[in-house]
Amino acid sequence: MSLLSYRRVRKSFGTRAVLDSIDLEVQRGEVITLIGASGSGKSTLLRCTNLLEPIDDGEIWFDGVDISEPGLPPDPVRRRIGMVFQSFNLFPHMSVLENVTLAPRKVLGRSKTDAVEQAMTMLDRFGLAEKANDYPDRCSGGQQQRVAIVRALQMEPEVMLLDEITSALDPELVGEVLEVVRGLRGQGMTMLLATHEMSFAREISDQVCFLKDGRIHEQGTPEQIFSMPARSETRDFLARVIASGRL
Repeated sequence: MSLLSYRRVRKSFGTRAVLDSIDLEVQRGEVITLIGASGSGKSTLLRCTNLLEPIDDGEIWFDGVDISEPGLPPDPVRRRIGMVFQSFNLFPHMSVLENVTLAPRKVLGRSKTDAVEQAMTMLDRFGLAEKANDYPDRCSGGQQQRVAIVRALQMEPEVMLLDEITSALDPELVGEVLEVVRGLRGQGMTMLLATHEMSFAREISDQVCFLKDGRIHEQGTPEQIFSMPARSETRDFLARVIASGRL
């Protein structure tokens, strides 16, 4: 059984269909990358998965439960499905350590001692231990994004949703964040990520989905999608990416 299953998922904003009959299966330990132009539905699909946006029709199943059922409490789902946004979303009035320990203490009920101990272990693992008492504005963009990833991991999620996590970074900071994602893949984390980093998508993915106008126009292995795309829409998109020097 798939860990995540999307069944004819639809979502509209006003008269505009943002997701149009999305069908997708995500196996445990699999990395699925969503590619496509801005506005193709990638971020909306991730936000619907974490119940930040309700779907209009269809179903999203997680570990055998229809989490898109109206009225379902979102917090238990969000404890198991972590999400990292492109804009970091750290609390500016809290130190790095406070940002990382807040949810485990408030949501999981961990003691301050346990939460701090686990947080410092995780911060050290990601090269951030010396930043524990700094505020976010004293960290580089790459460091802030790594803190955001650590914050999500502190909840011990089964799935990580990564929404364009390098798009707000200067080019020289992108590599340090992508290295963190490589490490998560190596540990078997199930991930669904939207990205414009095509070379990285080719390297890290088990499956790549090309979205256009809210639909998955083509899905396959990185080799299939990037070397032998079957659909003209995919070929046109990749030609533009190559012309821009991003693949």
